[in-house]
Amino acid sequence: MVCEEELLIEKVCSIYEQISSLESLKPCKNVDMLFTKLVLTCIPPSPIEVTKLNKTVQDIRSHLIKLCGEAEGHLESHYSTILGSYQNPLHHLNIFPYYSNYLKLGLLEFTILSQHCTHVPTKVAFVGSGPLPLTSIVLASNHLPSTTFHNYDMDPSANSNAMRLVSSDPDLSKRMFFHTNDILEVSTALKEYEVVYLAALVGMDKEGKNRIIDHLGKHMNPGALLMLRSAHGARAFLYPVVEPCDLRGFEVLSVFHPSDEVVNSVVIARKLYHPVPMHSLDQQALVGSMILPNKCSEIQAFNPLNHGNMIEELAVEEQLS
Repeated sequence: MVCEEELLIEKVCSIYEQISSLESLKPCKNVDMLFTKLVLTCIPPSPIEVTKLNKTVQDIRSHLIKLCGEAEGHLESHYSTILGSYQNPLHHLNIFPYYSNYLKLGLLEFTILSQHCTHVPTKVAFVGSGPLPLTSIVLASNHLPSTTFHNYDMDPSANSNAMRLVSSDPDLSKRMFFHTNDILEVSTALKEYEVVYLAALVGMDKEGKNRIIDHLGKHMNPGALLMLRSAHGARAFLYPVVEPCDLRGFEVLSVFHPSDEVVNSVVIARKLYHPVPMHSLDQQALVGSMILPNKCSEIQAFNPLNHGNMIEELAVEEQLS
């Protein structure tokens, strides 16, 4: 009898074959249908551990993540262009097919952030904001109405598209800034942000992602928060996975795996303060407070919310209020 895991892998590989044979990944009926099918296949909770799969499937997964990233970029550009043609683009965000997911993800991330941030951040950075910076827009509009958002993207056309969306809004045009930079070349500015968000598809393989995390760990202010998106179970065929032990120089505060249609897991970590010299403190007291970020087993990830249900309730409450 074929087990569920094998059936899942077979289905994902079959969809991958169809996607990789497409001439273009720009939005059209066939592209939309295949990616919808892929997402619906990977969304149900699954105990599958993608890092333990054989090399052939690992290679397919790596390529699939890149294809998903490319398709997502085309989709966002397409809708950003349409939205940019409206007089008030922000009044029409619901035309984007995954807008409701961003509302839920924004609320989830704000809820988690509120549990670990003692004050409302004045300055937030979003790395990998793209042509349709929905996370920044949702957070700035619904949850952090006095915070300024600095959006970083390497693509100048993505930034010009994104700027067009907020330029007509009297509030967001004053609080949202766009920087065309490779984040690996940004150092001093990173010290200014109390919270840094890292988009799921910035660093699409393990090596690239870890290089960026290490760079942030080197240049962020001690005590600042890093909010990352990861993936869990079969959803790891769609997005890269960030393990707690990848976060060298950070204390992992919480890991949350949604079980609803929000695809990304959310990881929040705090940049560690410089180690205190051993001679200046009682050794036993120091060991008791030390974080051991290189040992995965030392970090107990926990879910601050129940299976995504609380998120839905909060969203409903917000709409009612």
